[in-house]
Amino acid sequence: MNTKLYVSHLAAATTENELRDLFSLHGNVAEVNVPLDRISGRPRGFGFVNMATPEGARAALQALNGKAIGTCTLTVSEARPPEQHAALLRRR
Repeated sequence: MNTKLYVSHLAAATTENELRDLFSLHGNVAEVNVPLDRISGRPRGFGFVNMATPEGARAALQALNGKAIGTCTLTVSEARPPEQHAALLRRR
């Protein structure tokens, strides 16, 4: 299993530190990235979490996918490599 997870349906106010705290309950977190909108500077509603081990990634995915956080229900999945994501976009 890939240790990089894609997290969507984040509340607009979710910070990288909050995401790190949430995922660290299930294993060691190596890195968190919540992309910001270039124009508004606000979070775009998704992020990436790199877990230190595949076991931690698996545990976090199982525990947090579909979990309600405030008014949002998280979707957690394995992150796709950029080239695979680009191929999917070309097919649309």
